[in-house]
Amino acid sequence: MQQLPPVTGVRPWTTLRREQIADCRVFSLHRQVSERESGKSANFYVFHPRDWVNVIPVTRDMEVVLIEQYRHGIEKITLEIPGGMVDREDASTLVAAERELLEETGFGGGETVFLGRNHPNPAIQSNICDTYLSLNVEYLQTPCFDTNEEVAIRMVPLKQVPELIADGTISHALVIVAFHYLQQLCLKDERYRHLRVYTY
Repeated sequence: MQQLPPVTGVRPWTTLRREQIADCRVFSLHRQVSERESGKSANFYVFHPRDWVNVIPVTRDMEVVLIEQYRHGIEKITLEIPGGMVDREDASTLVAAERELLEETGFGGGETVFLGRNHPNPAIQSNICDTYLSLNVEYLQTPCFDTNEEVAIRMVPLKQVPELIADGTISHALVIVAFHYLQQLCLKDERYRHLRVYTY
């Protein structure tokens, strides 16, 4: 077995300049010229989307409110939890999560709990995604979609989620991360133990 190289610290790059080269409505694209301590410089391309939110809505009957929608990146219909962009008018990601849930599904009125924050793709994106649990949600109103949105609501027993992830029905990475966050909450806090989706 070969010996690993000695551990050394990873050196950060310094951004020398940044210019916007495209505005694509849901994100802007920037070219960054960055330099290492050695003097080596290179161009890097970074997407700057608005921050995102995801929310796992669970009813009193222990069903998750999921949505089906067409995704142009993979040109397929996916099964996901509600979520979207944080609008400039939103006072916080919590407000954005509750707004997105109501707009996309018509459900709301639950106890909303912060689950976790992640960087969706730090190699090329600058934004964060905050994930919430909304517990004991109820159907309150007719969903209100954006111009190009078409969403179908699908009620799924919470216990079926691991199977849907395992067989690829749920394939969105941020949705899978959201259920990981939920599992961690259940392991740490007895009040949410009944929401465990995995038995380990």
